[in-house]
Amino acid sequence: MPDEPETPASTTEPATASPPAPPKPRRSRAAAAKAPATPPAETPVDPVKDEEVEGPRTPRRAAVAPRTAELLRLRDALDGRRPIFGRQAANRYFRIGRDGAWRRPRGLQSKQRRHYGYRARIVSIGYRSPARVRGLVPSGFRPVLVRTESELDGLDGRTQAAIIARTVGTRRRLVLEEAARKLGIRVLNPIVKSDSEE
Repeated sequence: MPDEPETPASTTEPATASPPAPPKPRRSRAAAAKAPATPPAETPVDPVKDEEVEGPRTPRRAAVAPRTAELLRLRDALDGRRPIFGRQAANRYFRIGRDGAWRRPRGLQSKQRRHYGYRARIVSIGYRSPARVRGLVPSGFRPVLVRTESELDGLDGRTQAAIIARTVGTRRRLVLEEAARKLGIRVLNPIVKSDSEE
């Protein structure tokens, strides 16, 4: 009689063992991407941190009239359609084309002055932006150059924004930025960017 292989005793499962769990259904990557993510847990509000914020909130955009906002959008569209005003002979001499400065062609035989179609366009008044929004930054503020804290006091935070002069050192610049934040005035060239500005 041939020897039968012995079955190990460990393979027999006790009667009290739970049945194996069913396998999890597999999902495709597209289905996993469409699945809603679990909402993040709400972070507790720190009352001490809220008390540190002083003064009015700095606006991200200027309070402008609807007509001004419409003209700002029109100016953006015009900027996209405005041609590049190349200076005459800029492709010939590096010293002419490197700084992008414009000078009107004055030569008697100049093809650019005579508006030949294959020459670059000439700067003319028809390419200007609307007068009502001329000088405004894209967010609608009118920039004002400031150097001292006393100059910040005369600004209207709803329509004007501060540009700190380049001659102001870092130490005094930080003081000016803090003073502007307390007054609710937007600084267009800050060193320290807050979370709302990023």
